[in-house]
This record gives sequence, C-alpha cells and structure tokens, in this order.
Amino acid sequence: MLRDKIARKAPGIVTYGMTPPKESHEPDKIAEIARKQAERLKGLGIDGLILYDVQEESDRIEADRPFPYLKTIDPTAYSETYLSGVDVPKIIYRCVGQDSEAQLARWLQADPDEDRFAVFVGASSSRQEVTLRLPDAYDMSRTLNPNLTFGGVVIPERHLKKNDEHLRIASKVRSGCGFFVSQATYNVEATKNFLSDYYYYCQEQELEMAPILINLAPCGSAKTLAFMKWLGISIPKWLENELNHSHDVLDKSVTLLHGIFEEIFDFGLEKGMPLGCSVESVSTRKVEIDASIQLVRDIQAMIRAKMPSALAR
Repeated sequence: MLRDKIARKAPGIVTYGMTPPKESHEPDKIAEIARKQAERLKGLGIDGLILYDVQEESDRIEADRPFPYLKTIDPTAYSETYLSGVDVPKIIYRCVGQDSEAQLARWLQADPDEDRFAVFVGASSSRQEVTLRLPDAYDMSRTLNPNLTFGGVVIPERHLKKNDEHLRIASKVRSGCGFFVSQATYNVEATKNFLSDYYYYCQEQELEMAPILINLAPCGSAKTLAFMKWLGISIPKWLENELNHSHDVLDKSVTLLHGIFEEIFDFGLEKGMPLGCSVESVSTRKVEIDASIQLVRDIQAMIRAKMPSALAR
C-alpha cells in the first residue's frame, strides 16, 4: 500500500518516526522497549514506520549537545530482530556517508524480492568526512535493488538562507527519490516559501512532484526545546516565547502543531501538492511520546476531514 501511494504521488500519507534504543542497553531492556513501542503503534493505522539512523553531529555545531550522544542500534537490525511483529512497512534511514560501496551494496541486495523503503542521508555538515556521496547511493540503489523505494530529507529552513532547497529536491527527484521527509516543522513561513518555489519550479519544468511528509514533533519541556534548537530546527522567536511562557508547554506545542500542519496542508492542497505527515517524539519522556501518538490520530482525522478518500487510497 505504501509503495503504491508513493508511486501514485498520493496526498495524505501518514507515518510515525522512532529512534532505536541505545546500543549499550541489555537485550532484555531492548526487548522491553520494543514491546512498549509496538503496543503504542497497535491500531494506529499509519502507512509506515520510520526508524532513524542517528549521527553524532558534533562537527555540525560548536554548542554542547543538551543530551549526551549514545550510539543506537542499527535501525535495520532493530527492525528485523525486535519489530518484526509490527505489521507496517518500515522506512529505514541510512547514513550512507559512513558506508563503503561494498557495505551499501550488501545492504541494498539483502532481501531483493521484498518491498523495502529507505531514506538516504548524507553528511551532517560540509566538514564531515564521507566515504560515499548521496548521488552514488542513489545510482547504486536503482541498479542493485529496484524493489527498494528510496527517499530523501528536505530542510525548508535551509531555503531561508540559500534559497535553493527546491532545486536540491528537484535534482533528487530526477535521481530517483520517490518521497521526502522534512525536518521537524515549527516555521510555517520557511516551509511555505520552499513549497511555493518547489511547486512553481515543477510547473515550469513539467516535473511531477514527489510526496513530502511534513514532520511534526511535540515539545514538552525547556530541555526538549533546547535540544530541538541544537538539532537545527527553526523555531520563530514568537513561538519560542509562547512555549517558554506557557503553563503547559506540551499542550501548547501540540495546539501550535495542529495549526502549523493545517496551514501548510491547506496551502499544498490548494495547489494539488502531495503532502503528508510524519510524527515523532525527539524526547524519550513517556508524556511526550504519548502526545506524539495522539498527534498522529489528530492529524489523520484532520486529513480525513479535508479529503475523505486520502487515507483510504
């Protein structure tokens, strides 16, 4: 179903994103975390489950990381070993800059007859040394495993500075990217600026637009907010003030995210753009994870109300 929706450039795709547990956990602890995650996802009705491949990223920014970096389990291994009972397509993030050609080739050619999904991620900064470039990963994927549907990352905030994010995405579409997942979205203006330029560029070039999943992540505390800013998420000053001065930061952020997604989705809907949504929690706090699960249900209801056939396609 997910592969068909991506191929048809269907709007209304909804996914949920998770980071695998820390590699340092004991196997019993990992299994317990996986059990709780699977229970939360039961009956959620998402199109796919995103599993992130977390990079250290210290070369991207000089500021101290609010939460210490601890290596996580490889998302492919976590999916196969612990989440096989979660019956939804898994979308595996793959930081290809860390791979050799032989490593990526082995990964691509595993289970060649299965429908697989991936998001290829490049270097976190221009200073990071890489062994494999994104265009090479795209070429290898098309050649070695046509059954793997791969996508990319879009960063609308980068468009504010460089004004070329639409060109980056169009180039990736031409290279075979079938869909995109945005960075967590709190800046409506940046996102609409990017989408507008992308839409009109595709119209001029007669290029079919790939689905773009607008990423939403609730914020439940000042520390989570600091972590989001460290990650490079653009949070307008007025919105940061609203969160910092709220009696219930989590509830306020969820309310704001409802409005943010609705404005962006309506903007795309008017133009016939295939927009969807991906929800995650950047925090491991139960209250923030629970809020993200409820946010999925809220977004599904919103999409269903605006285009009743979208979630059934």
